[in-house]
Parts: sequence; structure tokens; C-alpha cells
Amino acid sequence: MTNNNFPLIMGIINVTPDSFSDGGLHLQADSAINHALLLASQGADILDIGGESTRPGAISISVKEELIRVIPVIQGIRDAGCELPISIDTIKPVVARKAIEAGATIINDISGLALGTELALIAAEYDASLIIMHSKGTPQTMQINPYYHDIVQEIASFLLEKAHIAKECGVKDIILDIGIGFGKTVDHNWQLLSSLSTFATLGYPLMLGISRKSFIGKSLLIDTPADRDITTALLHAMLLSTKMHILRVHNVKLMDQLRVLYSLLEQNKNKKRENYNE
Repeated sequence: MTNNNFPLIMGIINVTPDSFSDGGLHLQADSAINHALLLASQGADILDIGGESTRPGAISISVKEELIRVIPVIQGIRDAGCELPISIDTIKPVVARKAIEAGATIINDISGLALGTELALIAAEYDASLIIMHSKGTPQTMQINPYYHDIVQEIASFLLEKAHIAKECGVKDIILDIGIGFGKTVDHNWQLLSSLSTFATLGYPLMLGISRKSFIGKSLLIDTPADRDITTALLHAMLLSTKMHILRVHNVKLMDQLRVLYSLLEQNKNKKRENYNE
């Protein structure tokens, strides 16, 4: 049971040894494929495959290593008959191209085209969707005293500029992501979430990635990332009044339960309106 007004649920599959939440759990291709299929069965609308950790302080890996991690997983998901859209979470053009050729349909660029237009050109060439995220610096530097004069305005301007560049490159489907946790303090993240309505007026679909992130842990004193799933879902529920297109999460089952509850409430609201109008 779903509701068309509820955002799409993107399930995270980290094929890494060092991601902040589940690094190492699905480093082997078979494990990652099985996890992806499990998320699909639990209600995921999109699967996001990442082979390089982007947590603060993470070390970059080679193109070869990233390809070894992600391509067999994408191929395995497709070989298993799963037809859900697959997003490749990468900043490397070679990885993006090979992932699309293996069956991915979305490029999730956490650099926000900061490294050039090549990812946008690849998305246009293959008619793939492009997610443009705001980040400040690299994973190695982004949490070293990030500063903004007006964070909402600066990020809105950045995203609009990059979306314009992507359109000029020929990308037809562009999604924006404000980049919670990427070069932002705890206070910055809360400022952005309280201003989501501003970003919803930019004219592009929004993706939100808050799942298990450290600002939730620091705000509620929850040290273990996996223990932040319930509070992640609660926060999503509080933010549903703002139109969002995609929610990127680790715990798809919990988010799908939220979707069912939301659908039931909306159905009964509609019944009340119909009864009132009769």
C-alpha cells in the first residue's frame, strides 16, 4: 500500500570497508547483491550502490578498485531479475559510465559537478538521471570548520548554478540534494532542514539524505549509527510537509512502514473530504 504523495525510497548499499554506518558488512559482491534484493523486497523504489566511502576523513580509492567493488553488484542485481532503478554513487566518470553500461540508470554525484561537467555529459549521453549534491570540500577536509555567511542562500545558489550547467550539457532529469553532513556543522544541518521549503521552490525534485547521520547522534547522544534508525524515521515524518522526491535511507523496511501509515492517513482524509462534499 503506497501513496503517490510519499517520496520514493532509495535504499543504500555500501560496497565499502569503511562507510560510517555499515562499512564492511556488504563488501563482498554476493553479500551486497543479497542486501540489495532484500531492500527491494522491503519496499525500496531505487537502489543506490556506492563503492567509495564519503564519510568525513575517508581516503579516496582508485578507479580500478571502485569498479571491482560496484560493477559485479550492479550486474548481479540485474541478473537476479531486479528491474528497480539503480543509482551509482560516484564522483568518477569512468565508474559512472561503466556502471550505466552494467545497468545503472542514475548518477549520484556528491561533488555537485565541482570536478567538471563530465558526469553531466555522461548522464546526457545515456539519458540517465543526475543527482547533484552540495558539499563543501572533500571527505578529507569538509568537516574542518565549515563556514557560511548565509547557508541557505549559498547552497540554493550553488544548486541552481550546477543544475543550469547540467541542463546545458543535455541532462533531462536533474535531482538536487542539499548535502546534509557534507561540510556542515550540526547547527548548519538543522538550519537547512528547517528551510527545506526554500529548496522545494527551486524548480527541481529534491533528494534528502539524513539517514543515521552524525548530527542526529550528536543531537540525541546516540553513538551507534544503526541505533539512529527510529529517530531518522521520526525526523522524516516531521519533514513530510515539504515536497520531496527521494528519501535516501539505510532502513528501508522502517521507511516503508512510515509510507503505509502516511497512506492510511491520507486515504481517510480524502474520505472525510468526500463525505463533506456529498
